Amino acid sequence: MGIPAHNDIVALTVLLQSEGVTGLQVLKDEKWVPVDPVPNSFVVNLTDQIQVLSNGRYKSVDHRAVTNKWLPRVSLAMFYAPNNDIVIGPIEDLIDEEHPSKYRNYSYKEFMEEFYRQEGKRRRVKEAFELQH
Repeated sequence: MGIPAHNDIVALTVLLQSEGVTGLQVLKDEKWVPVDPVPNSFVVNLTDQIQVLSNGRYKSVDHRAVTNKWLPRVSLAMFYAPNNDIVIGPIEDLIDEEHPSKYRNYSYKEFMEEFYRQEGKRRRVKEAFELQH
């Protein structure tokens, strides 16, 4: 079973991949690039929350999982999410005249409500919190 293209909405994703079976792909320069498993290692995906906290300096990774016709693949994902009442927004030290805030502050609960509101679409939740300059 594959997983369509998406961004993770939590604060951090840690992934353990099956050795010897590539299935994770990331979007780089508009092309899907395989992420080959490295023995005894984890993949750490930057997420929507990290993109907002970093005021866009770090990007939430577009990724997907594809199936392999010949070999089974198992991955273990660990998702770390804030409490619903936590307020998320760009870190103040990263905002100045040259780098104005790209996102408004929001609670994680508000973010999740927007996530569920966008059901059925290719979700782009963080864009709902972008500021227009």
